[in-house]
Amino acid sequence: GEAAYFALLGAGDELSALQRYGEHLDDEVRRLRRAEREEAALRDGVPPRMRRALRTSDTELADVRSRRLALLEDERMRLPDRIEAAESFVRECERHHDVLGGA
Repeated sequence: GEAAYFALLGAGDELSALQRYGEHLDDEVRRLRRAEREEAALRDGVPPRMRRALRTSDTELADVRSRRLALLEDERMRLPDRIEAAESFVRECERHHDVLGGA
């Protein structure tokens, strides 16, 4: 009865959270890619000798961004399995709730 209903609500909330997380990952990848393009465009207008003092931090920033993008891609690759498992759990909770007469 009531426990099955709350389990179903919790399972639905988890599924929604995973779907929002997927949107967040996509948005973050787009943001980082956009920042890369904007930085490159800004650099193009300045002679390299003028940017000498910034070159080290440019490299560090690019390295950090590359690691972040790799982490995001790893999460994006894992997410479909997590969503599939959450959807399966929602269906299981729905069946359990229905069996107990909660429908």
